[in-house]
Amino acid sequence: MPKMKTHKGTAKRVKLTAGGKVTRRRASGGHLLAKKSNRRKRVIGSSAEVTGKLAKNIKRALGVK
Repeated sequence: MPKMKTHKGTAKRVKLTAGGKVTRRRASGGHLLAKKSNRRKRVIGSSAEVTGKLAKNIKRALGVK
């Protein structure tokens, strides 16, 4: 059976940590930042962990066991 190809769209959007967790960027940080509070902008700037079935599907798309 041939090797599984990495889904490049997913690979550009998520990152795997050394422990195997999937991290992603938060939405809403691209524009219109003047009306958002400092706390909200700070939270948007941090990364978030993907959990559950979605994380499993992402790992499969990246070709990770």
